[in-house]
Amino acid sequence: MIRTSILALTCCVAACAPAVKRDPHLSSAPLAARLAAADANSGAAVFSRCAACHTVTQGAGDRGGPALYGVVGRPVGHGSDRFNYTAALEAVGGVWTFERLDAWLTDPRHFAPGTNMMFAGLPDGMDRADVIRFLNENGSNLPLPAPPSPSNRPTR
Repeated sequence: MIRTSILALTCCVAACAPAVKRDPHLSSAPLAARLAAADANSGAAVFSRCAACHTVTQGAGDRGGPALYGVVGRPVGHGSDRFNYTAALEAVGGVWTFERLDAWLTDPRHFAPGTNMMFAGLPDGMDRADVIRFLNENGSNLPLPAPPSPSNRPTR
């Protein structure tokens, strides 16, 4: 009984603990550095805002927006036989790279003017990196770009 109570109390304290603090400069760091520090679990939490319109589970299908399973490396404006992509997004061309997803998640209407995407974007660079890492781990699993090393970082 006492062990059960201690375990329950420990779980409650852990659940209420503050989130891990991140370096505030990391939010504006180059994408490769942000992705190296990104956390897919945090990305899943941020992605929960997107889950009303998008799925990331293999075979889950489209909702109000296309399914995003395996989106990293997939052609922009394609990938679903059932979702009607806008001409604006189809005209972008190319594939969803880490960099393109970062730009899209920053401001979809700037990335593809004329898109129907009503999402305003994620201003925090680490939120974007967390979501990109989460998306990559759901079907794509592409290697992350190497973060800049101290020897090749630009100087002031």
